[in-house]
Amino acid sequence: MSNPKLHVKKGDNVYVLTGKNRGRRGKILKVFPSTSRVLVEGVNIIVKHKKPQRTNPGGIIRQEAAIHSSNVMLICEKCRTPTKVGKRVLENGEKVRICKKCDEIMDTVSTAD
Repeated sequence: MSNPKLHVKKGDNVYVLTGKNRGRRGKILKVFPSTSRVLVEGVNIIVKHKKPQRTNPGGIIRQEAAIHSSNVMLICEKCRTPTKVGKRVLENGEKVRICKKCDEIMDTVSTAD
């Protein structure tokens, strides 16, 4: 499987479209491009039972689990609504992400991704 480019990146605010957390908003903590999954703050909370180790006491731990990137939509900072993401090349050759609703520039697209 190839490494697909995702429409979201770490630090973006997103809206969850489907699943048990539909309608919730959160910030992306981590992106897994090889599996097209993202870790969103406060979304898809799972419970893990950890055995005690020498350094930590163990117990019941709640943490976020990854969800598929197609189940989230980027929230535009200008119009404050979930929107599709477009990409555009400016006159100076710089690639930017744009909001499809208000046509405003969201941020630059890094070529290192």
